[in-house]
Amino acid sequence: MSRLLARHAPGAVVVEGRAPDRVRRAVEGWFGGDLTALDGLTVKTGGTAFQRTVWAALRDIPAGETRSYGQLAAAIGSPRAVRAAGLANGQNPIAVIVPCHRVIGANGTLTGYAGGLERKRWLLDHERGA
Repeated sequence: MSRLLARHAPGAVVVEGRAPDRVRRAVEGWFGGDLTALDGLTVKTGGTAFQRTVWAALRDIPAGETRSYGQLAAAIGSPRAVRAAGLANGQNPIAVIVPCHRVIGANGTLTGYAGGLERKRWLLDHERGA
């Protein structure tokens, strides 16, 4: 957590408390099966302009669907920036809310996920109703 804060919100500190009710309800709703529950949350991710563009494009991928890294790069208007889009995807500070798990390899295989491939598989299965 400290590393993410240092990178994306320099000067921010972690304090004890609860997430705002609106956020808590949205997250609980998503895990409870309402796959649109997170869509209305406003996010403040920090990051570079390019990263924010990639992260916004991730939120445009509907639940239950996936895109390749190439498709993600094309979606932001930079079809040759596949590697850069992949790096930005991997630096997403708020996984699930910004659904980086929806990006897979060009051949349909699951590729890197900071939470591990089993968690990525679970998230995708959850969204597909498995």
